[in-house]
Amino acid sequence: MTLAKSILEHSIPLLDCGEKIRFLDPAFGTGVFYSALLNATGSDSILSAQGFEVDPCYGEAAKELWKETLLNLKILDFTKLSPPKRQSDCFNLIICNPPYVRHHHIESEEKINLRYLSSKACESKISGLAGLYCHFLCLSHPWMQRGGVAAWLIPSEFMDVNYGKAIKQYLLQKVTLIQIHRFDYEDTKFDDALVSSAVVWIRNSLPPPNHKVLFTFGESMHSPNMSRLVNLPCLKDEPKWTRFPSLGIREKAENHCLSDLFEIKRGIATGDNKFFILTKEKTEHYSLPDEFLRPILPSPRYILANEIQADQEGLPILEHQLFLLDCRIPEEVIRAKYPSLWKYLKSGKGTTSERYLCRTRKTWYFQEKRLPAPIICTYLGRKKGGNERAFRFILNSSKAVAPNVYLLLYPRDTLKYYLSRDPNQIRRIWEILNALEPTSILEEGRVYGGGLHKIEPKELGNVNATRIVNAIPSYAKISKETQHSLFE
Repeated sequence: MTLAKSILEHSIPLLDCGEKIRFLDPAFGTGVFYSALLNATGSDSILSAQGFEVDPCYGEAAKELWKETLLNLKILDFTKLSPPKRQSDCFNLIICNPPYVRHHHIESEEKINLRYLSSKACESKISGLAGLYCHFLCLSHPWMQRGGVAAWLIPSEFMDVNYGKAIKQYLLQKVTLIQIHRFDYEDTKFDDALVSSAVVWIRNSLPPPNHKVLFTFGESMHSPNMSRLVNLPCLKDEPKWTRFPSLGIREKAENHCLSDLFEIKRGIATGDNKFFILTKEKTEHYSLPDEFLRPILPSPRYILANEIQADQEGLPILEHQLFLLDCRIPEEVIRAKYPSLWKYLKSGKGTTSERYLCRTRKTWYFQEKRLPAPIICTYLGRKKGGNERAFRFILNSSKAVAPNVYLLLYPRDTLKYYLSRDPNQIRRIWEILNALEPTSILEEGRVYGGGLHKIEPKELGNVNATRIVNAIPSYAKISKETQHSLFE
């Protein structure tokens, strides 16, 4: 209730002075925003109030709660409704906390329809990966009165992820983006989802010349910890909006990035770790042939140091040793030549074989092809202290491959050529990676509620690697043309 009150108090002054309020909440619930509106303005300032709620349990309770007011509440799915045809029937104040439903929980047919309607409403092509909250935001646009104001309490992930591009395009081109307030990621506003939250204020008008957007951060939107004004051209060029307000506009420079030096891939997604990743004891218990077992690293919590050393056979010297069942021969050959392996694979038929990744493969037990990477990076982590790093770069001297809780850094051809001449350079590169300013990596990734940071391969590839290049003089001297010709 306190948050709803703050959002309303922040939104009402954005309306024209003396303008009567036509209020809409497309995901009404029990009416927390409507209650805040009544407390902030009184019924005399409200011309009309409309709510939609898809859940009858909430809807009937809300109808009873607000039956003595002018609220018109309908128990309907807002995403299936046609917008008003006349401006006089539209709303000048839309306040909403839409349902947080991830795209894979939306039925395929419904998703196709939502994408079509949302793309049409906001004139921006909506991705199939967009969550339901994105569709609420877009579909509400035709319900907004020209010059009207809307405030949306939504996950802040749209500011960084690929599916958010269309939402940001809408915010920059179709309306005037007034302010984005992002709450401290340690404080989640959604009880049922581990996401960081933001309030987005927009006005239904094209942005004026030289318009700047206010970015704020902190627990209080009225007294934020940080604030920064950013002009629209900079926002159009910046893929990571969560860098604001703590960081300024990204400087454009022809620096090297990690993707210039490394091909970065996610680790192996087995489809069922319990079935395909085994301890030494289990491999012996099932008499699995050594030729189909590859050493694989355990999760980061079992790797305390940032360096993995190997024994004479290339196995990682770790207390928690694991092996990946990696067999790429047909079932009929396994049945004829490897009876113990065949028996084990049969135990996964109908269970493991029917899991999503497995059933979409050509052969359900075939694993992704990955070589051991000399450097790996944890792609999830929390930054607890001032100097503590959310992500760790680990030097891997073993023959172990890595599961998909890691990102794998494979040297590209030019770097590989120099490492062949001086293998010790890989240690120097690893040291530099772990000495990089933590912010330079965090700003490329994304953060979720509770302070959980995540970085994807492309995002890690964008990290500035100029320090690495400068530390390898022979590499820095080579022109792009020379790098290309070395391997033709």
